[in-house]
Formats: sequence, C-alpha cells, structure tokens
Amino acid sequence: MFTPPLALASLSGESNADWARAGSEYAGAAFLGGIALDADARAAARELVARDRTEFIPDDPLAFIDRELEALADAPIQPAFNVRSTTPGPIVEAARICDGHDAFLEINAHCRQDELCAVGCGETLLADRERLAGYVEAAAATGVTVGAKVRAEVPGVELPALARELERAGAAFVHVDAMDTESVIADITASTDLFVVANNGVRDDETVREYAEYGADAVSVGRPSDNPVVLERVHDAATRRLGERANVDSSS
Repeated sequence: MFTPPLALASLSGESNADWARAGSEYAGAAFLGGIALDADARAAARELVARDRTEFIPDDPLAFIDRELEALADAPIQPAFNVRSTTPGPIVEAARICDGHDAFLEINAHCRQDELCAVGCGETLLADRERLAGYVEAAAATGVTVGAKVRAEVPGVELPALARELERAGAAFVHVDAMDTESVIADITASTDLFVVANNGVRDDETVREYAEYGADAVSVGRPSDNPVVLERVHDAATRRLGERANVDSSS
C-alpha cells in the first residue's frame, strides 16, 4: 500500500500536513489527525482541550481535511486521515474528500479517553462491531481506501474476529496498537488478507524485527514521529525487514 513500509501514526492536535511533510524523507505514509467530525465528537474534543490535551478543533472539520490534504499534493508520502464520529454521515463526507486526494481514510476505534468513549467514539467501537463495520462499509462505498485503527488488550474484544468483519465490510487495512501483546499481529495476519500496520513501541531494528516475524506488512511510529534519529533508524529496519518481503510477495 505504501513504501517504505513505515507510517507516521496520528498524534491528536499535532499530526498535520507540516508534520507529514517533515517525515516524508523516512516514511511511506502519514496518518493525519485525529479529527472529530460530528457535534458529539467535537464536544468531547473540546472537553479534552479543557484539560490540556492538544486537539484539532477547526470551525469546519471537513474543510480542514481538504486543506491539509491539498497541502500534501506534491509531497512524496501517502496521506491518510484518522477520523472520529458518532454518526456515519460525516465519515462518508470525509471519505469523499480523502478519495478526491487519493488519501486513505482511517476510522478511529482506538482512542480511550473517557470523554470520547462516553459519546461512543474511539475504543468503544471495538465492542460495537456492527456499528464500526457499518462505518467502514459506508466509507468504502465512496471508493476510498478505508481501514481502522484498533487497540489490543480491550476486555471482551477479539481482534482477529473484528478484523475479519472489517474486511467483509470493505476495509483494506487495519492499524493495530498492539499494546504489550505483540503476538496479536500474528493472530490478525493469519485471519485476514488485510494490510496490517503494527504500532506501539516501534523504535529500532529489534522492534521492527519482532513485528515482521509476526507477519506485519508495515510498522508505524507514534510519539517519536517528529524525531529524525528514530525515524531514520526505523526506516532502515523496515526497509530491510519488511521491504524485501513485500518485493518477494509481489513477485510470487
């Protein structure tokens, strides 16, 4: 889906077009956002800002997505946007904008802040598989390349089963915060044909090697995504350990 097989993972309130462009020397993709789309999600984001969390809260979130993607039109990186919503309509509109810029859409089923979970965003979607799959299906109908960011270690949630449902709904990828259960990547890759991006603790050759052995197609860097020393180190490891396998898979 992108090369090199390293992505920049979204950091709320920080991951914009300038951030993506700065990392384009090392990464093949950048997940901008997250961005709250509908009224309830935006209200939750404002509550987060009130307790000193950084968030994107533009007057018009859809126009914001359009502007940020336009700013990356000539950047050598695959753009994607991470979105939050309690309703499907804004996700469809965001999907159309992303598709118009050849960008991916990533539905956020990952954030675990109480304010977001209380309105039905983020991590709560993991336990509401029908609603999450409906979001994916509605987005996929626009033609956009769509996936979801998910989190491991959520009680009662079996990520391989969820991944299969997302695949049936039209997802092309799943972005997995493996937490401290890196082996969940192997469970997902064995269960689906989704493109799997492994996230959490990716810092060096050793961490890339582990995710590669579990079958990840790519890795992503979160918190140090603005650190060129870390990015160069992970870029080299991902290119060596994942890039060569991708070339073999494509030629087989």
